[in-house]
Order: sequence, then C-alpha cells, then structure tokens
Amino acid sequence: MALAAVLLLAVMAGVSIGAVYISPGEIGAILFSHIPGLGNILEADLTTEHDVILMTIRFPRVVMAALVGAGLALAGATFQGLFRNPMADPYVIGVSSGAALGAIISIIVQAQWDVPFRFGIPVSAFVFALITIMLVYNLARVGGKVPVMTLLLAGIAVNSLLSAMESLCLFFSGEQLHQIVFWLLGGFSGTGWDYVAMFLPYGFIGATIIFVYSRELNALLLGEESAQHLGVEVERVKKYLLVAAALLTGACVSVSGMIAFVGLVTPHVVRMLFGSDHRLLLPAVALIGAIFLLLADMVSRIVVAPGELPVGIITALVGGPFFIFLLRRQKNALF
Repeated sequence: MALAAVLLLAVMAGVSIGAVYISPGEIGAILFSHIPGLGNILEADLTTEHDVILMTIRFPRVVMAALVGAGLALAGATFQGLFRNPMADPYVIGVSSGAALGAIISIIVQAQWDVPFRFGIPVSAFVFALITIMLVYNLARVGGKVPVMTLLLAGIAVNSLLSAMESLCLFFSGEQLHQIVFWLLGGFSGTGWDYVAMFLPYGFIGATIIFVYSRELNALLLGEESAQHLGVEVERVKKYLLVAAALLTGACVSVSGMIAFVGLVTPHVVRMLFGSDHRLLLPAVALIGAIFLLLADMVSRIVVAPGELPVGIITALVGGPFFIFLLRRQKNALF
C-alpha cells in the first residue's frame, strides 16, 4: 500500500512537471471534467491548452512509463528466479537486443508492406525475444545449471551478434534511419493512448502468467531437482515463464525502445526490502519498477528542458555502476 501511494505521487509529479507546469489542483479538475456530467460544471475554470497537454501528451506518457517499468522489472525478476542468477536481466542477457532487432526489422518491413503497427512490431519483438532467450539459455546451461559466468559470456556473445545484425539493418534502413536510431536510445517521446492500447494485451498476458506461477518460482529457487520432488512440473513451468518474460520484454521494447537495467536493479532493491518470496516480491517489483522508470522519465525531461534526454541514457547511468558492483561482489564470492 505504501508503494502504491508512492507510485500515485510519482504519477502526479510526472504529469505536473514539464515545460509547462500544471498544478495538482488543476490536474484533478481536468480529470474530473472528463467524467460525464461534471464537464459542463468545471469547463469554465479550465485552460484548454492545459487540458490538451495533460490528456493527450503527459498522461498517456506517464501511464506508458509506469507500465514499461513494471513489465521490465517483472521480466528481470522472472529471469533471475528461473536461472537462480542475480545477473539475469533482459538487457544483460540479450533479450532486449533480440526484441529490438525484431522491432527494427518490423519497422523496415512495415514501411515497405504497410503492415499495421499494432500487430507488426510487438509480435516481431516477442518472437525475436523468445528466440534469443532460448539461445542464451541453451548456450549457458552446464549440467542443468546456469552459472553466472557462462550466462554473462553467452549474453555477451549473443548481444554482439545481435548488435551486428542491428547495424546491418540500420545501414539498409534508408528513410527510417532517424526513427530507428531515436527509438534504440529508448524513451517515451510521442507516446499516445494508441501505444498504451497496443501494450496492454501483451503485457497483461505475460504478467498474469508470471503471477500465476509465483509459487513455482519459489520452488525453483531450491533447485530443479528439489522443485521436482515438491510436485512442480519443472520443464513445463520453465517454458511458460520463459515465454511470459519474453512476451513482456518484447511488448516493452516495442513501445519504448531499448531501456536498460530496470530489470536488473529493481529485483535486487526489492529483495533487500521484502525478501525472496515471489508472492510478495513480484507485486513489489512491479510497483518499484514503475516508480523507478517514472522518476527516470521525469529526470530526462528536466535535465535539458525544454528538450529531453532519451530515458535509456538515464537508466544506463544508474544501472551501469550497479551492474559493476554486482559483478564485483559475485567475483569475490567465487574466488
């Protein structure tokens, strides 16, 4: 409940702060004015420009940032629980890069064949994210386990291959070059309600599957053999969770571009606060992930106002040092 209250405050701050400041009181009045029956009463006291800024620009952007933050954080927590590996993250192990490659290919194909945006980019991003996670998992697996170092090496190798393929696509992108480069940096500029509508079905399905299998994730923390003895159908559960995490990652990347380290930082913070029980960890991860990305989006709009930085740069500046700290701590544990 405390995290939900903080998220609400972050949403209010996100829609208030910008090149044009809108007070919380005016935000409430604008929102109430869109309720049938109250619009005529409040219309005289409202600024039309502020109404347009709030309802068509800031509010969908803030909602999208919260949804993507929650989605990436849930995907990261799922990968870490499945692999029993603190370094697992959609960005680090290459799943985000796979989704990005699928989205880039879809953008290029869309311009040629006029494929509907709603169906082209999310589906392509999901398919490539799923292929990537299966490839990394099979490369890193050693005797039924996924050691930290082999996971990182597999992620680096696959990331290198995907980066080369992304560069090749950029070379042949033609008129779509600027759009693809800006999208790869990650951000929510130009996000509207159509993006929210496109994300929701994919994100809802992926998140629901992950929450349904939260108890099984707890059992998998004991090891696959122990989970099997507890009655968990390990291979089936792993496949469902991998597909769900890949679906979430693909949906997030398709609407926001490449945003790094949200899925790495958030689960660690939550474990320090709430422990490792996924029944509590997953809802907390979703809330803190949403708050983290909302704050990052606010910073991206404030730093170079009236312009804005890509959100992916902000999250990388926070997550990069945190990743180095985790890697150093893991190295000390191994040696």
